[in-house]
Amino acid sequence: MDKVSGVTGDRRRRRRADAERSAAAVLDAAVEVLGRRPDATVEEIATAAGVTRQTVYAHFPSRPRLVSAVVDRMTAEALAALDAADVEGRPAVDVLLDWLDVTWRLYDRYPLVRHPSVTAVDPDESDRQHAPVTARLERLVRRGQAAGEIDGTLGAAWLVSATVALGHAAGGEVAAGRMTTAQAATAMRHSVLRLFGTGSA
Repeated sequence: MDKVSGVTGDRRRRRRADAERSAAAVLDAAVEVLGRRPDATVEEIATAAGVTRQTVYAHFPSRPRLVSAVVDRMTAEALAALDAADVEGRPAVDVLLDWLDVTWRLYDRYPLVRHPSVTAVDPDESDRQHAPVTARLERLVRRGQAAGEIDGTLGAAWLVSATVALGHAAGGEVAAGRMTTAQAATAMRHSVLRLFGTGSA
């Protein structure tokens, strides 16, 4: 009996591992395909992943769920960039500026973020996706305020909310063709530095 249970357990573990690899392949393909063409179909993503359309839906029950998973992957990259920039002893403002530069490179690399499937996302889902980033940024701003690098007359949560709003406004200008990504990135740096009471760069 123990031997049968062991074999059954091994099979379950193999099935789980296969399912995890399949889901990862679908997400990797979605990042690549939607990164190039935000309007790409689920069938195209399935082909790139080497799986069937049904397999994609088994892991991600709808296209919006798949798009949301791609945005989560991008958020993880943004957080990793923030962690990489935030080495011990660096001024908070320098960390913030480096992170803004990285996020604009991500914005360029993932045109999906400018697509209606993302920009029209449910507000609760948008809040969920922003939450890890805003929490880290709030800690960074509070550290800068404590060190006297950032104006302490406004709350950290407000400064971060205003920074996110500026980022959306800058992204909107790029999406509308009124600014290039480089112009928006420069405007964003100046605006954030002024907002934080640190001057401009």
